[in-house]
Amino acid sequence: MFKLTWRNAVRHPLRSSLTVLGMAVAVLAFCILRTVVAAWYAGVDAASPVRLVTRNAVSLFATLPLSYLPKIEAVPGVTRVGYAYWFEGIYIDRKNFFPQFAASLPHYLDLAPELLIPPDQRVALSRDRQGALAGRKLIKRFGWKVGDVIVLTGTYFQGQYRFTLRAAYQGRDPSTDETMFFFHWDYLNEYLKKTAPERADQVGWFLVEIERPELAATVSRRIDSLFQNSLAETLTETEKAFNLSFVEMTKAILMAIQVVSWAVIGVILIVLANTMAMSARERLGEYAVLKTMGFRPRHLAAVIVGESLLLALTGGLVGLSLSVPALRLFPSDVSQYFPGLEISDMTAALGLAVALIVGVLAAVIPAWRATRVSIAEALRKVG
Repeated sequence: MFKLTWRNAVRHPLRSSLTVLGMAVAVLAFCILRTVVAAWYAGVDAASPVRLVTRNAVSLFATLPLSYLPKIEAVPGVTRVGYAYWFEGIYIDRKNFFPQFAASLPHYLDLAPELLIPPDQRVALSRDRQGALAGRKLIKRFGWKVGDVIVLTGTYFQGQYRFTLRAAYQGRDPSTDETMFFFHWDYLNEYLKKTAPERADQVGWFLVEIERPELAATVSRRIDSLFQNSLAETLTETEKAFNLSFVEMTKAILMAIQVVSWAVIGVILIVLANTMAMSARERLGEYAVLKTMGFRPRHLAAVIVGESLLLALTGGLVGLSLSVPALRLFPSDVSQYFPGLEISDMTAALGLAVALIVGVLAAVIPAWRATRVSIAEALRKVG
């Protein structure tokens, strides 16, 4: 049976090759699109269950006074608190965008164990008020090295800010973002006290560590109740919910990508089904002869489904093998926004499963027609 299936699959080399190629392109596109979607959610999946984010209830762009810090630290269930501010600076040119944060270093890093920093560099960072920390991918992107001077031109915080790169971090997990840039919040605050005193002693958010994940809801309510009816009310949520709020801003784009990924599979299903229908129609006479030799309908169905599965699985394996090098061809300006942009085992398994399902579905109708055709009717059409 396998020999017969194989001979049928390679009987028309050009047709079979084009079908396999089409299947490979479809699986390749499917896996890459699914990988991009998964990378978009990497920050959500990597969020710690024992970290909360307290921000202004009005908007993330509204600030909170630093004076909230001791009150949050005193809430039962809270173990440590850090704070940070989004800093939108320009490095040489506006196109050189990367995430920049003025944070309560080094305490903020104690709350982020997923950022691995050499001990000596960590000490050097804590001792230098103008010291900065950058991720491995960011350093590679601009060719920096520890000790380099980096100048950022502030946009929201007007002025020239001069930093010395004292430390480099790498992610503990593949999903950890290695494109971030951190510097001391105290350095920014001292500058604001001289140039814009009304904006000093403000933070963007507090990063709160709690004792156990099950305390998240209780601690969140306690923190928000402290500042209810104040000039700067707070909204406390889990880090996962906080990160998800950013992803939700691009929900329409993600939905479009997912629709396209499944549409590609739908197209190749139609192509493969058409190929199998043509093959079955051409071989009706052969199927009639096989029936006269004692082949039962289930044997004919097995031959047709096997041929379809063979073409689909071959195309799927080729597509998967091409997906890894295809991801490496992504421009660095694109890949920097997607930490952990790699084909996961789950995505690879889904790609193979989709190929097998397409192979089965494409053969259903041709197999049904071949098993129901009568011997006399099929032989009448020969010649």
